[in-house]
This record gives sequence, C-alpha cells and structure tokens, in this order.
Amino acid sequence: MKKKFLNPLTLICSLLFVVAFIAADLNGKWVGVISIPGGQEIDVSYNFKVDGEKLTGTASSPSGDVSIDNGKINGDKFSFSVNVNGTEYPHTGKLYQDSCGMDLDFGGAKSHFVIKRPKQ
Repeated sequence: MKKKFLNPLTLICSLLFVVAFIAADLNGKWVGVISIPGGQEIDVSYNFKVDGEKLTGTASSPSGDVSIDNGKINGDKFSFSVNVNGTEYPHTGKLYQDSCGMDLDFGGAKSHFVIKRPKQ
C-alpha cells in the first residue's frame, strides 16, 4: 500500500520540478549592473539564445555590442565568454526563477552581479 502512494507522489514532485524549470527560461533579454575593478559601475544587457546545450547571443554595454562565444548551458548553470578588444572575459552563471547570478573574471579579479529581465 505504501509503495502505491509513493509512486504518484514521486510523479507529482517530478512534474512540479519540470514546470519550475520550464518557467525559468534563459532565452531573451536580461539587464544588470557590473561593478568593475576600480569601483566603476557599468550597465549591461545580455540577449541569450538557447539551443539545446548551446548558448549564443549578444552582450551590450555603453561601449557597444559583442557576441557571446563558447556558450554552454547545463540545467540551471551556464558559461560563456565575450571578447572585448582582443581580451576574453569568461562568465559563469546560475539561472533562478526570476534572475541570474553571474560571475565575471577580469583577468583574476572577479566580480559577482545579478541580472534580471527588464520590466515591461
């Protein structure tokens, strides 16, 4: 009797997890502010495109737009790099329901920031 009760419960929990994951979709535009070494803050936006485990798109700042290179996504974790004037800047991130926590490597100096979907 207990075994029959656990199977539907397991199915319901799995379904809730899948629904929550589908609701947290990385595709589209995200915005945030990066604090760079030296204390300056820069407004940034990312326009992500997910195709399976491949992540592409663009990153934008007041300096212009650059493409997202070497992008990968695995579950709720993702990584990519951007090339600005010949320098690679690796990013790693974690997707949450309404935001992404991101880490950016400035040649050894790391910056953590949060991006969110822009308000409509």
